[in-house]
Amino acid sequence: MMPSSPESSADASIQATLDAMPMPTVADAIAACDVVVPPVRASLDARVRDVGRQAYEPVWRAMQGFTDARDANTDDELWWVEHDPVFTLGQAGKPEHVLMPGDIPVLKVDRGGQVTYHGPGQIVAYPLLDLKRLKIGVRDYVCKLEQSVIDTLAHWNLHGERRDGAPGVYVDGAKVAALGIRVRRGCTFHGLAFNIAMDLSPFHRINPCGYAGLQVVSMHDLGGPSSLDAVKPVLLDAFAAQFGLRPQLASPPDLVALASRAADAPIAETQAV
Repeated sequence: MMPSSPESSADASIQATLDAMPMPTVADAIAACDVVVPPVRASLDARVRDVGRQAYEPVWRAMQGFTDARDANTDDELWWVEHDPVFTLGQAGKPEHVLMPGDIPVLKVDRGGQVTYHGPGQIVAYPLLDLKRLKIGVRDYVCKLEQSVIDTLAHWNLHGERRDGAPGVYVDGAKVAALGIRVRRGCTFHGLAFNIAMDLSPFHRINPCGYAGLQVVSMHDLGGPSSLDAVKPVLLDAFAAQFGLRPQLASPPDLVALASRAADAPIAETQAV
């Protein structure tokens, strides 16, 4: 057997690091974006699929299946979703941050981070990207996701900002977009949740992202649009500019077929009362 080259050994090391890295480690590593990562010239196609209103678990399992089955020739994708009400708890999430879930299900998932809420009126964007092909690391990936939201807010003259050690986007100290990612074999899944026009009361049942008393806000409350369809094209343009992608509209994914390709064993759903 030929000995591995330094380059291949380095690639394997990077992949192993990315595969094992939960979101708290990412947060510690990036702390904050010291400089804005500039957009790049579009060079790669990316399929954009609007999944519509969906329960959380079928989409999650489909993301896993897509990521497990993809190879170096698979086009990147971006999925838009509006989820039914659900609390999701990351791999390192602490159950004590789920205060009073009531009738909203709690699902333990394989992303990084603590607990968050998804529900109607929120854009959830799932970038399924090959970071090696894009030649960016996890730190730049997170910074570019945040910058996409910041640039979208700026379209409506709203000032979004980052917070040291707490990934996401904030306006006047209130969180308008949360991040929770997973990187496996250098490829991303999970993503960002952007509050547009939603009932924010379920956030009072948790410590959002593990922070007691963290204020959350929606774009409509800030004077922005209430329509998800008004925000999506602006967010897509900002996302494509940050990652150098040419968006190609495509049909919704076959969630059942993709889920059947997932290698992960199910993580148990819990329902606290």
